[in-house]
Amino acid sequence: MAFSDRLVDAWYRGHPSLILLRPLEALYRQVVRGRRERFLRGQGDIYRAPVPVLVVGNITVGGTGKTPLILWLIEHCRRRGLRVGVVSRGYGARPPRLPWRVTAEQSAEQAGDEPLLIVRRSGAPLVIDPDRARAVRALLAEEPLDLILCDDGLQHYRLARDLELALVDAERGFGNRRCLPAGPLREPIERLDGVDAVLFNGVGEALPGSYAFRLQPTALVHLSSGERRSLEHFPAGQVLHAVAGIGHPRRFFATLEALHWRPIPHAFADHARYSAELLHFSPALPIVMTEKDAVKCHSFATDDCWYLAVDALPSPVFVDWLDTALIRLLPAR
Repeated sequence: MAFSDRLVDAWYRGHPSLILLRPLEALYRQVVRGRRERFLRGQGDIYRAPVPVLVVGNITVGGTGKTPLILWLIEHCRRRGLRVGVVSRGYGARPPRLPWRVTAEQSAEQAGDEPLLIVRRSGAPLVIDPDRARAVRALLAEEPLDLILCDDGLQHYRLARDLELALVDAERGFGNRRCLPAGPLREPIERLDGVDAVLFNGVGEALPGSYAFRLQPTALVHLSSGERRSLEHFPAGQVLHAVAGIGHPRRFFATLEALHWRPIPHAFADHARYSAELLHFSPALPIVMTEKDAVKCHSFATDDCWYLAVDALPSPVFVDWLDTALIRLLPAR
Protein backbone atom coordinates (compact mmCIF):
# COMPACT_ATOMS: atom_id res chain seq x y z
CA MET A 1 0.00 0.00 0.00
CA ALA A 2 1.37 3.40 -1.03
CA PHE A 3 2.02 6.06 1.61
CA SER A 4 -0.87 8.19 0.34
CA ASP A 5 -3.23 5.21 0.65
CA ARG A 6 -2.00 4.50 4.18
CA LEU A 7 -2.56 8.13 5.13
CA VAL A 8 -6.12 8.11 3.78
CA ASP A 9 -6.77 4.86 5.62
CA ALA A 10 -5.52 6.45 8.84
CA TRP A 11 -7.79 9.47 8.37
CA TYR A 12 -10.87 7.29 8.10
CA ARG A 13 -9.95 4.38 10.37
CA GLY A 14 -7.87 6.23 12.92
CA HIS A 15 -4.21 5.98 13.89
CA PRO A 16 -2.45 7.33 16.99
CA SER A 17 0.48 8.74 14.99
CA LEU A 18 -1.79 11.35 13.42
CA ILE A 19 -1.49 13.37 16.62
CA LEU A 20 2.04 14.27 15.47
CA LEU A 21 0.49 16.24 12.61
CA ARG A 22 -1.69 18.44 14.84
CA PRO A 23 0.73 21.45 14.80
CA LEU A 24 0.68 21.44 10.98
CA GLU A 25 -3.09 21.10 11.05
CA ALA A 26 -3.38 24.16 13.30
CA LEU A 27 -1.32 26.18 10.82
CA TYR A 28 -3.39 24.91 7.91
CA ARG A 29 -6.66 25.84 9.67
CA GLN A 30 -5.36 29.33 10.30
CA VAL A 31 -4.51 29.81 6.62
CA VAL A 32 -7.81 28.51 5.21
CA ARG A 33 -9.90 30.42 7.74
CA GLY A 34 -8.01 33.59 6.86
CA ARG A 35 -8.68 33.08 3.15
CA ARG A 36 -12.37 32.47 3.84
CA GLU A 37 -12.71 35.55 6.06
CA ARG A 38 -11.04 37.78 3.48
CA PHE A 39 -13.42 36.46 0.83
CA LEU A 40 -16.47 37.14 3.00
CA ARG A 41 -15.24 40.69 3.61
CA GLY A 42 -14.81 41.18 -0.14
CA GLN A 43 -11.07 41.68 0.14
CA GLY A 44 -8.67 40.74 -2.62
CA ASP A 45 -9.08 40.16 -6.34
CA ILE A 46 -12.56 38.58 -6.54
CA TYR A 47 -14.25 38.28 -9.94
CA ARG A 48 -18.04 38.37 -10.20
CA ALA A 49 -19.33 37.01 -13.49
CA PRO A 50 -22.21 38.71 -15.30
CA VAL A 51 -24.17 35.42 -15.12
CA PRO A 52 -24.88 33.23 -12.06
CA VAL A 53 -22.15 30.83 -10.96
CA LEU A 54 -23.01 27.54 -9.25
CA VAL A 55 -20.06 25.90 -7.47
CA VAL A 56 -20.00 22.14 -6.95
CA GLY A 57 -17.33 21.02 -4.50
CA ASN A 58 -16.51 19.30 -1.24
CA ILE A 59 -14.61 19.85 1.97
CA THR A 60 -12.96 16.42 1.99
CA VAL A 61 -10.08 14.98 0.01
CA GLY A 62 -11.20 12.24 -2.35
CA GLY A 63 -14.13 11.42 -4.57
CA THR A 64 -17.69 12.35 -3.68
CA GLY A 65 -19.46 11.95 -7.05
CA LYS A 66 -18.96 15.50 -8.36
CA THR A 67 -18.61 14.60 -12.03
CA PRO A 68 -21.83 12.55 -12.30
CA LEU A 69 -23.72 15.28 -10.43
CA ILE A 70 -22.34 17.99 -12.75
CA LEU A 71 -23.49 15.94 -15.74
CA TRP A 72 -26.94 15.69 -14.16
CA LEU A 73 -26.97 19.45 -13.50
CA ILE A 74 -26.07 20.20 -17.12
CA GLU A 75 -28.97 18.14 -18.45
CA HIS A 76 -31.42 19.34 -15.81
CA CYS A 77 -30.69 22.99 -16.57
CA ARG A 78 -30.82 22.41 -20.32
CA ARG A 79 -34.30 20.91 -19.97
CA ARG A 80 -35.30 24.22 -18.41
CA GLY A 81 -34.00 26.15 -21.39
CA LEU A 82 -30.73 27.31 -19.81
CA ARG A 83 -27.46 27.57 -21.69
CA VAL A 84 -24.87 26.02 -19.37
CA GLY A 85 -21.08 26.14 -19.41
CA VAL A 86 -18.50 24.54 -17.11
CA VAL A 87 -15.14 25.66 -15.73
CA SER A 88 -12.67 23.31 -14.08
CA ARG A 89 -9.18 23.36 -12.69
CA GLY A 90 -8.27 20.53 -15.06
CA TYR A 91 -6.25 18.56 -12.53
CA GLY A 92 -3.39 16.71 -14.22
CA ALA A 93 -4.03 18.33 -17.62
CA ARG A 94 -1.15 19.52 -19.80
CA PRO A 95 -2.68 21.97 -22.27
CA PRO A 96 -0.45 24.08 -24.53
CA ARG A 97 -1.76 27.23 -22.85
CA LEU A 98 -4.21 28.48 -20.24
CA PRO A 99 -7.10 29.05 -20.24
CA TRP A 100 -7.86 26.07 -22.49
CA ARG A 101 -11.13 25.11 -24.20
CA VAL A 102 -11.67 21.36 -23.97
CA THR A 103 -13.08 19.54 -26.99
CA ALA A 104 -14.10 15.90 -27.39
CA GLU A 105 -11.26 14.91 -29.73
CA GLN A 106 -8.52 15.96 -27.29
CA SER A 107 -6.60 13.52 -25.13
CA ALA A 108 -6.97 13.13 -21.38
CA GLU A 109 -3.31 14.11 -21.01
CA GLN A 110 -4.06 17.44 -22.65
CA ALA A 111 -7.52 18.16 -21.23
CA GLY A 112 -7.67 16.25 -17.93
CA ASP A 113 -9.75 13.13 -17.37
CA GLU A 114 -12.81 14.67 -15.68
CA PRO A 115 -13.17 17.69 -18.02
CA LEU A 116 -12.83 15.41 -21.05
CA LEU A 117 -15.44 13.04 -19.65
CA ILE A 118 -17.87 15.93 -19.13
CA VAL A 119 -17.39 17.26 -22.66
CA ARG A 120 -17.67 13.86 -24.34
CA ARG A 121 -20.77 12.92 -22.38
CA SER A 122 -22.61 16.26 -22.50
CA GLY A 123 -21.05 18.40 -25.21
CA ALA A 124 -21.16 21.34 -22.80
CA PRO A 125 -18.69 24.19 -23.42
CA LEU A 126 -15.88 23.78 -20.88
CA VAL A 127 -12.70 25.71 -20.12
CA ILE A 128 -9.93 24.56 -17.78
CA ASP A 129 -7.64 26.84 -15.80
CA PRO A 130 -6.45 26.69 -12.17
CA ASP A 131 -7.55 30.34 -12.09
CA ARG A 132 -11.31 29.71 -12.33
CA ALA A 133 -12.06 33.43 -12.69
CA ARG A 134 -9.87 33.55 -15.79
CA ALA A 135 -11.59 30.41 -17.07
CA VAL A 136 -15.01 32.04 -16.66
CA ARG A 137 -13.91 35.14 -18.57
CA ALA A 138 -12.57 32.98 -21.41
CA LEU A 139 -15.72 30.89 -21.55
CA LEU A 140 -18.03 33.91 -21.64
CA ALA A 141 -15.91 35.48 -24.37
CA GLU A 142 -16.73 32.49 -26.60
CA GLU A 143 -20.23 31.43 -25.54
CA PRO A 144 -23.53 33.17 -24.70
CA LEU A 145 -24.45 31.46 -21.42
CA ASP A 146 -27.12 31.74 -18.75
CA LEU A 147 -25.35 29.75 -16.01
CA ILE A 148 -21.83 28.54 -15.21
CA LEU A 149 -21.03 25.44 -13.22
CA CYS A 150 -17.70 25.53 -11.41
CA ASP A 151 -16.29 22.05 -10.90
CA ASP A 152 -14.56 21.62 -7.52
CA GLY A 153 -14.29 25.32 -6.78
CA LEU A 154 -15.53 25.53 -3.20
CA GLN A 155 -12.13 26.70 -1.93
CA HIS A 156 -11.33 28.90 -4.95
CA TYR A 157 -12.02 32.29 -3.43
CA ARG A 158 -11.01 34.42 -6.40
CA LEU A 159 -14.38 33.60 -7.99
CA ALA A 160 -17.66 34.95 -6.58
CA ARG A 161 -20.50 32.47 -6.54
CA ASP A 162 -24.28 32.58 -6.35
CA LEU A 163 -24.88 29.01 -5.15
CA GLU A 164 -22.62 26.50 -3.40
CA LEU A 165 -23.30 22.76 -3.38
CA ALA A 166 -21.08 20.69 -1.07
CA LEU A 167 -20.95 16.94 -1.71
CA VAL A 168 -20.16 14.32 0.92
CA ASP A 169 -19.49 10.61 0.56
CA ALA A 170 -22.08 9.22 2.98
CA GLU A 171 -20.18 5.97 3.51
CA ARG A 172 -16.94 7.62 4.62
CA GLY A 173 -18.39 10.83 6.02
CA PHE A 174 -15.76 13.20 7.38
CA GLY A 175 -13.27 10.66 8.71
CA ASN A 176 -11.67 11.87 11.93
CA ARG A 177 -13.09 15.37 11.25
CA ARG A 178 -9.65 16.95 11.29
CA CYS A 179 -8.10 19.17 8.63
CA LEU A 180 -5.11 18.41 6.45
CA PRO A 181 -2.63 16.89 7.02
CA ALA A 182 -4.02 15.28 10.21
CA GLY A 183 -7.34 14.48 8.53
CA PRO A 184 -9.19 14.58 5.21
CA LEU A 185 -10.85 18.00 5.55
CA ARG A 186 -9.88 20.79 3.17
CA GLU A 187 -11.72 23.25 5.42
CA PRO A 188 -13.14 22.92 8.95
CA ILE A 189 -16.48 21.12 9.04
CA GLU A 190 -18.17 24.37 10.06
CA ARG A 191 -17.70 25.44 6.43
CA LEU A 192 -20.81 23.43 5.58
CA ASP A 193 -22.88 25.94 7.56
CA GLY A 194 -22.13 28.51 4.87
CA VAL A 195 -23.04 26.54 1.74
CA ASP A 196 -26.47 26.60 0.14
CA ALA A 197 -26.97 22.82 0.06
CA VAL A 198 -25.18 19.71 1.29
CA LEU A 199 -25.69 16.52 -0.73
CA PHE A 200 -24.78 13.10 0.60
CA ASN A 201 -23.80 10.50 -1.97
CA GLY A 202 -25.47 7.27 -0.84
CA VAL A 203 -26.97 6.29 2.47
CA GLY A 204 -25.30 6.82 5.81
CA GLU A 205 -24.24 9.85 7.80
CA ALA A 206 -26.35 12.94 7.10
CA LEU A 207 -26.90 16.42 8.48
CA PRO A 208 -30.23 18.10 9.25
CA GLY A 209 -31.50 19.90 6.19
CA SER A 210 -29.18 18.04 3.78
CA TYR A 211 -30.17 16.25 0.59
CA ALA A 212 -29.42 12.84 -0.89
CA PHE A 213 -28.28 11.57 -4.25
CA ARG A 214 -27.03 8.22 -5.46
CA LEU A 215 -25.07 6.88 -8.39
CA GLN A 216 -27.09 4.50 -10.54
CA PRO A 217 -25.29 2.09 -12.92
CA THR A 218 -26.98 2.27 -16.31
CA ALA A 219 -24.97 0.29 -18.88
CA LEU A 220 -21.76 -1.40 -19.86
CA VAL A 221 -19.92 0.44 -22.63
CA HIS A 222 -17.31 -1.23 -24.83
CA LEU A 223 -14.20 0.95 -24.94
CA SER A 224 -13.14 0.19 -28.52
CA SER A 225 -16.51 0.31 -30.26
CA GLY A 226 -18.58 2.49 -27.94
CA GLU A 227 -21.32 -0.15 -28.03
CA ARG A 228 -23.65 -0.04 -25.03
CA ARG A 229 -24.83 -3.26 -23.45
CA SER A 230 -27.28 -3.86 -20.64
CA LEU A 231 -26.03 -4.72 -17.18
CA GLU A 232 -27.17 -8.30 -17.87
CA HIS A 233 -24.40 -8.65 -20.48
CA PHE A 234 -22.28 -10.31 -17.80
CA PRO A 235 -24.10 -13.02 -15.87
CA ALA A 236 -24.29 -13.13 -12.09
CA GLY A 237 -21.08 -14.55 -10.69
CA GLN A 238 -18.93 -13.25 -13.57
CA VAL A 239 -15.31 -12.91 -12.49
CA LEU A 240 -13.67 -9.80 -13.90
CA HIS A 241 -10.82 -7.38 -13.37
CA ALA A 242 -12.08 -4.11 -11.85
CA VAL A 243 -10.00 -0.95 -12.48
CA ALA A 244 -10.56 2.25 -10.52
CA GLY A 245 -8.29 5.30 -10.40
CA ILE A 246 -10.71 7.52 -8.49
CA GLY A 247 -10.87 9.14 -5.07
CA HIS A 248 -12.68 6.20 -3.46
CA PRO A 249 -12.00 2.98 -5.44
CA ARG A 250 -13.71 0.72 -2.92
CA ARG A 251 -17.05 2.33 -3.74
CA PHE A 252 -16.66 1.24 -7.37
CA PHE A 253 -15.73 -2.30 -6.40
CA ALA A 254 -18.74 -2.46 -4.09
CA THR A 255 -20.97 -1.32 -6.96
CA LEU A 256 -19.75 -4.20 -9.12
CA GLU A 257 -20.39 -6.62 -6.27
CA ALA A 258 -23.92 -5.22 -5.90
CA LEU A 259 -24.44 -6.11 -9.57
CA HIS A 260 -23.63 -9.71 -8.53
CA TRP A 261 -20.30 -9.88 -10.31
CA ARG A 262 -17.04 -11.02 -8.70
CA PRO A 263 -14.50 -8.24 -9.21
CA ILE A 264 -10.77 -8.70 -8.76
CA PRO A 265 -9.92 -5.18 -7.56
CA HIS A 266 -7.11 -3.11 -9.06
CA ALA A 267 -7.03 0.25 -7.28
CA PHE A 268 -4.91 3.04 -8.73
CA ALA A 269 -4.23 6.58 -7.57
CA ASP A 270 -6.82 9.23 -8.38
CA HIS A 271 -6.18 10.62 -11.89
CA ALA A 272 -3.75 7.77 -12.60
CA ARG A 273 -2.06 7.56 -16.00
CA TYR A 274 -2.51 4.18 -17.67
CA SER A 275 -0.68 2.11 -20.25
CA ALA A 276 -1.35 -1.18 -21.99
CA GLU A 277 1.17 -2.83 -19.69
CA LEU A 278 -0.63 -1.64 -16.55
CA LEU A 279 -3.85 -3.25 -17.76
CA HIS A 280 -2.24 -6.57 -18.65
CA PHE A 281 -3.74 -8.77 -15.95
CA SER A 282 -3.65 -12.50 -15.38
CA PRO A 283 -5.78 -14.52 -15.79
CA ALA A 284 -7.34 -13.14 -18.96
CA LEU A 285 -10.78 -11.90 -17.96
CA PRO A 286 -13.07 -9.01 -18.92
CA ILE A 287 -11.86 -5.65 -17.59
CA VAL A 288 -14.44 -3.20 -16.23
CA MET A 289 -13.36 0.30 -15.26
CA THR A 290 -14.90 3.64 -14.37
CA GLU A 291 -15.81 6.09 -17.13
CA LYS A 292 -13.22 8.49 -15.75
CA ASP A 293 -10.53 5.84 -16.31
CA ALA A 294 -11.93 4.90 -19.72
CA VAL A 295 -11.23 8.32 -21.29
CA LYS A 296 -7.52 7.60 -20.75
CA CYS A 297 -7.53 4.06 -22.13
CA HIS A 298 -9.29 4.21 -25.51
CA SER A 299 -6.10 4.22 -27.57
CA PHE A 300 -4.81 0.90 -26.23
CA ALA A 301 -8.01 -0.81 -25.08
CA THR A 302 -8.34 -4.50 -25.85
CA ASP A 303 -11.54 -6.21 -26.91
CA ASP A 304 -12.16 -7.20 -23.28
CA CYS A 305 -12.25 -3.61 -21.93
CA TRP A 306 -15.53 -2.07 -20.75
CA TYR A 307 -16.57 0.80 -18.55
CA LEU A 308 -19.56 1.08 -16.26
CA ALA A 309 -21.72 4.09 -17.10
CA VAL A 310 -23.37 5.66 -14.05
CA ASP A 311 -25.84 8.51 -13.63
CA ALA A 312 -26.45 10.70 -10.60
CA LEU A 313 -30.00 10.50 -9.22
CA PRO A 314 -30.71 13.34 -6.77
CA SER A 315 -33.67 13.14 -4.42
CA PRO A 316 -36.92 14.82 -5.56
CA VAL A 317 -36.64 17.16 -2.58
CA PHE A 318 -33.30 18.44 -3.85
CA VAL A 319 -34.67 18.84 -7.39
CA ASP A 320 -37.49 21.02 -6.05
CA TRP A 321 -35.03 23.06 -4.01
CA LEU A 322 -32.75 23.56 -7.02
CA ASP A 323 -35.60 24.62 -9.30
CA THR A 324 -36.68 27.23 -6.76
CA ALA A 325 -33.10 28.50 -6.48
CA LEU A 326 -32.75 28.73 -10.27
CA ILE A 327 -35.98 30.72 -10.55
CA ARG A 328 -34.62 33.13 -7.95
CA LEU A 329 -31.32 33.50 -9.82
CA LEU A 330 -32.87 33.64 -13.31
CA PRO A 331 -36.39 34.98 -12.83
CA ALA A 332 -36.84 35.92 -16.49
CA ARG A 333 -36.21 32.40 -17.82
